[in-house]
Amino acid sequence: MLLGPLILGACASLPPGDTSASADDGQAPRPITTTRPATKSAPVIPNGPLQSITTAPPTPTPAAVATLEAPKDLWDRMRRGFAIPDLDTDLVRHHEQWYANRPDYIQRMVDRGSKYLFHIVEEVERRGMPQELALLPFIESAFNPQAVSHARAAGMWQFMPATGRDFDLKQNAFRDDRRDVLASTRAALDYLERLHRMFGDWHLALAAYNWGNGNVSRAIQRNRAAGLDTGYLDLRMPDETRNYVPKLQAVKNIIADPQRLNVRLPKVGNHPFFDTVTIDRDMDVALIAELADVSLADFRQLNPSHNKPVIMAAGTSTVLLPWDNAALFEERLRQHNGPTATWTAWRVPRDMTTAEAARQHQLTEAQLREVNRIPPRMMLRAGSTVLVPRQGKLDNDVPEHIADNGQILLVPEAVAARAQRVTVRAGDTLSAIARRHGVTVANLQAWNNLRPNQPIRIGQVLMVHGRGSATAAATPTPQGNRTTTQSKTAPTTRTAQASSKTPVATR
Repeated sequence: MLLGPLILGACASLPPGDTSASADDGQAPRPITTTRPATKSAPVIPNGPLQSITTAPPTPTPAAVATLEAPKDLWDRMRRGFAIPDLDTDLVRHHEQWYANRPDYIQRMVDRGSKYLFHIVEEVERRGMPQELALLPFIESAFNPQAVSHARAAGMWQFMPATGRDFDLKQNAFRDDRRDVLASTRAALDYLERLHRMFGDWHLALAAYNWGNGNVSRAIQRNRAAGLDTGYLDLRMPDETRNYVPKLQAVKNIIADPQRLNVRLPKVGNHPFFDTVTIDRDMDVALIAELADVSLADFRQLNPSHNKPVIMAAGTSTVLLPWDNAALFEERLRQHNGPTATWTAWRVPRDMTTAEAARQHQLTEAQLREVNRIPPRMMLRAGSTVLVPRQGKLDNDVPEHIADNGQILLVPEAVAARAQRVTVRAGDTLSAIARRHGVTVANLQAWNNLRPNQPIRIGQVLMVHGRGSATAAATPTPQGNRTTTQSKTAPTTRTAQASSKTPVATR
């Protein structure tokens, strides 16, 4: 009689060509291979006394195995996606305590961020990026989409004007996409992906987002030339950037384990706050808010890139509305029979004062200045695009090229009064004319609507606005609320690109 069973194990194999490792893991299917013996082995016959069979201890479940339990809230969902290696430094602990000692500040940040955070988490997750990045607007702007730094970085992701243009964020007389929730999030994640490809390290990528990739690259090169390590903690950098990643780590630590720091996190549900609705006609902001049954303030919070009383469908075909109000808006819009916009865009045909432009459109000068945010003692340059009431031939919707590129070009009235006509002579260049009249080439181009590198011809008449008027160049006027960032309350003060002695960063 046998004293114990003889157990023969065999590996189950899948049908040839089956690659169904996991159809739902978000990755390309991986081929599954099996191992078979090359030849049939002879049976194993035990000899000697038989030993009792013991059960091996179970293999611990790897921490990376995902749970089937749905996230309790958005914080839980984010914790599951944290993937950037932790920093454990005195600076991190300093910032942990700074935030933990200011529950009101955390409450304000979360109250603002809760409107946008679900969308950002979704986008980060869709791209397979670390969820720590969804916390970055807490550090950049305290989730204030209207924030503007001293260096003119704007929006909750704090894009500099040039970098915003590099990532197709429109900045014109009618909107600033650096403040747009969807557009700026898309651009910020594109930028962070690019920086991570460049440096291969998230800490360095984040430093470059704050300081500029050129500055980080040069710091790495200096360390390498000196035979030093080139990690984030090894580089010499301005104080702002030195504190930047520790701040993010501190906020991450609070989200990951609020009880450890005795922090009570406001609840944020794992569901969208807003929905996207389409508009196919120019629409007054007041009408959109009325049809959606939301206040103008709430509408502005979800659509902070718009600071004018009308939204031009050719430039912005969608707006954001609170989730429960989006369907109501669409239903009421279908039933709406009246006009959808009372404002339109008008291109100024020649240099003129705001008073003259206002008279042409039955407005007071104060009304024209207010709606277009024209400062006192400034006049409009030819080619400017301003908002005026719809009337007669100006009843059509604004075309795309104006909705996307319209600018308000201004010049001081005192400078304009000294304007003179200059006729181009043989051998003249823009540079020569600019030197002759003590202005810049950029001014000449703006005053005369000349494209970059556009040639001038003999006999052409150019307008020049007075010697020494280079500082009065007709440049696009920033449109929107000038709201400072949280620098007065954050652990360290944001200065112009981290240091006045450093080159301007790209963000």
